[in-house]
Amino acid sequence: MQWITPENLIAVGTALIGVLVTFAVVWIDRFSPQRKRLGYRVQLNTPLHREENQDSEVMTVREGQVVGITPPENGSTLVLLRIENDRELDISSDDYGASTDPHGLKITFGERTVQGVVATIPAGWESVRDDLERTPKLGRNANAVLVPKVALERGQYFKLLVQLSGGVADRDIKIDGSLHGGTIRRNRSTTPDEKPARFSPTARNVTVVLTACVMVLAAIIVREQTPPPIGCARGTLTVTGSTAFAPALRAAAKQYEEDCEGSTVTVDVHGSTAGIRELAQAGKDKGAIIALSDGRKPGGFPELRENMVAVSLFTLVVNDGIPLDDLTLDEIRGIYRGEIHNWGQLVPGVDQPVLLVSRDANSGTRQVFQRRVLDRNEPANSSQDCRTSDDPESKVIRCELDSTEQVLTTVAELPGALGYSELRATDGRKGLHRVAVDRRRPVVEELGESSYPYREIEYAYTRGLPPADSLTSSFLTYLRSGRGQDVISAHGHLPCATPKGLKVCADG
Repeated sequence: MQWITPENLIAVGTALIGVLVTFAVVWIDRFSPQRKRLGYRVQLNTPLHREENQDSEVMTVREGQVVGITPPENGSTLVLLRIENDRELDISSDDYGASTDPHGLKITFGERTVQGVVATIPAGWESVRDDLERTPKLGRNANAVLVPKVALERGQYFKLLVQLSGGVADRDIKIDGSLHGGTIRRNRSTTPDEKPARFSPTARNVTVVLTACVMVLAAIIVREQTPPPIGCARGTLTVTGSTAFAPALRAAAKQYEEDCEGSTVTVDVHGSTAGIRELAQAGKDKGAIIALSDGRKPGGFPELRENMVAVSLFTLVVNDGIPLDDLTLDEIRGIYRGEIHNWGQLVPGVDQPVLLVSRDANSGTRQVFQRRVLDRNEPANSSQDCRTSDDPESKVIRCELDSTEQVLTTVAELPGALGYSELRATDGRKGLHRVAVDRRRPVVEELGESSYPYREIEYAYTRGLPPADSLTSSFLTYLRSGRGQDVISAHGHLPCATPKGLKVCADG
């Protein structure tokens, strides 16, 4: 039995799996007992805001009637829900679960109050309209929409347009109810005009399995050593620069080395400016180097070529002994000018000197803070121990430390201390808390929409344009695409190469 080899056994097993899965999927789809299923999806979730000096009305809904109103100053939200029968079996009004509430479904929107709701039904489905208008009718109660027990034949649906008092996240929209012999589930959100899928779920499942089997068989037939992933390069690379971006860099370097055998990527960071200088001074004998910088490099290095990688968020942090979680831009600038030197000037009853814990001049985090928040340089260093002033003429006690870790540790330990850091570095820290700026907080999902000022683009710099087949070029491509994007996103940054990141990075 010479044919009994590991490759042949795998080939036969793969072929059998393909045949069995094909028969199993067809049997389940055509002959197994089916369950009823009521699906729902959020097709629209958009805020209504009244612009300043706006007198015109906006069409909206109240108690099932379309009316014209002026949106309140704090805004409201329109949500469009589609309720549908997405299985082969019809749903009758008797299929809804028994409840003391005569309605069939209860749709809640977190803490938001329902201000109005109206239903729309496609022409010709009069039975659906009758069920919605039959007592108990479609109505609302606080944060909920109450839906009658509507019978839906295969493929039938209706839509609910709901006005809410303020914004609501899609994940906070929930439906309570039950079906005898069936389920109620949330479907993938779509646009109202999306066309139905070209292939049925059964066809897709069979196609996927058979394609996988063919690929396995083809790999066995070829019997060639699996080549390295496209774009990988061998060699040694040093990545330096930003300490704020270092956690994402280390994770990306480790993942690249796992994906690309024969590569070594070392992350050795000492600050954005220090990294730029190291790259500019490095000769060919020092090997390949990439320098990451929080914001664009300083002037005077024309030979360095820039690549936008991601957008990073930063935050101010204050010792937990100060009961304050928001500062205005004017207050922040007043503190760093020495005009506000005691927290009692901002928080009545608190007699505690302000102690500024800053980064050294090589820090990109500090440069972003000066450029985006202070709109000027920080005052001179006046303290070695961060507690007492060494300069009697200084208006403020301020020290400089070498790393984000040192800043966060010192702020947590020192009463009255105020510092700054990359956002994710503060996660889980005890003894300190984040400070909002003009009531705006750093939220990655709100980048491009919020005017939160303490953010910056992360740039990767190289000496000129690296060769296309070099490890430098390969690692830069890795950071801007595929798994590298996933690593950067997981560490709280917005990759520039994503659809949303493209716009944010282009705007600067």
